[in-house]
Amino acid sequence: MAKDNWRVGVAGLGTVGGGLLTFLSEHPGFAPAGGTVSVTGVSARSRSRPRPFDISNLAWFDDPVALASSPNVDLFVELIGGSDGPAKAAVEAALKLGKPVVTANKALLAEHGAELAALAETAGVPLLFEAAVMGGTPAVKMLREALVGEEVVAVSGILNGTCNYILTEMEAGGRPFADVLAEAQRLGYAEADPTMDVGGFDAAHKITILAALAFGAAPNYAAAEVEGIDQIELVDIKLARELGYRIRLVASARRGEGGVAVRVHPALAPLGHPLAETSGALNALFLEGRRIGRIFIQGPGAGAGPTAAAVAADIADVMTGAARPVFQAPAAALKPLAGLDAAHQATKAYLRVMVRDQPGAIAAVSETLAEVGVSIDSFLQKPVQDVGGVPIVLTTHATREAVLLDAVERIAALPQVLGRPKMLRVAPV
Repeated sequence: MAKDNWRVGVAGLGTVGGGLLTFLSEHPGFAPAGGTVSVTGVSARSRSRPRPFDISNLAWFDDPVALASSPNVDLFVELIGGSDGPAKAAVEAALKLGKPVVTANKALLAEHGAELAALAETAGVPLLFEAAVMGGTPAVKMLREALVGEEVVAVSGILNGTCNYILTEMEAGGRPFADVLAEAQRLGYAEADPTMDVGGFDAAHKITILAALAFGAAPNYAAAEVEGIDQIELVDIKLARELGYRIRLVASARRGEGGVAVRVHPALAPLGHPLAETSGALNALFLEGRRIGRIFIQGPGAGAGPTAAAVAADIADVMTGAARPVFQAPAAALKPLAGLDAAHQATKAYLRVMVRDQPGAIAAVSETLAEVGVSIDSFLQKPVQDVGGVPIVLTTHATREAVLLDAVERIAALPQVLGRPKMLRVAPV
């Protein structure tokens, strides 16, 4: 696939697309293989939208499929987003025509990765997606290249900068979720509709991709168990801190007997732990292998510069002729990850129980936990203003989730208890 000049079509001219155009115009000969890159066509939803970069000398395509199919495009870059619609159609068109594809679209890969991998393999062209996970931090390359000979046991970390920013600011400023979310939207850290981020779905797309790479399987987004941060209350952030923890949205994929548990949920990380110390919009990831032990990487998960750099790195890989299976194994051999029922997984938990201010409340909660076999690790009773009751807060030793959930239901039924207890998991360390 050696060429003197690679003609690139870029679909999607948002933050990342603009950053890529700027980078390529300033560094046309950046790739180590020699040769140059020139953008020969672009596509976006609006041609007239004001942009801080010049596209007047580039061929415009209203339809990204037409751009992907253009005879003047050798390599197609998809930065539109979305799991279906124009993004999927354009990527399919490029692959069917035997054109390499570089994308930052985590939803597309998480939900249709196996079929796109088959198209790429049939055509004998790369499908690369470093920018889809952790922006400019090379999480994909670590799993796809550096750890190809390792038996990966688990991948886990913070994969959504918006959620991490919100949780960081809630703790630092003592402000509730709704107030910090509104600020994040004003600052451009969160979308007008923040559901994909705060609901945990963006992180779920990313951990689905990492799980496929880690375990040599087809992405299986449907197997991911997803819980966001929209129900995290300021009182839990304060009380978790009293117990020596910070709340983070943790995405994980861990191999178990008979399958892989792929999960996204708020979790408590001990103060001083790398996940607890990852603040603001940063991302962080642990990679755990049988031979290497644990590797930790941290870096920006979004932004024009870092993400455009990851896209450019994939373009350079295409130019150098790098060839690897899309998800570690030939497409014909890929099988969807078999999910594991979380109810049978052991975990430590944080429980906040709001009780009436009367004798016997603590004893009733403790006796109920003992009845179902839940052992208490730490305990805190501290009055908190304006929460409508007295909070009893405790952490448990590792217990099967089914047992923990049974305990929550039993405690909620106690006459001394006000409302359903709040349960959060404690991140494994």
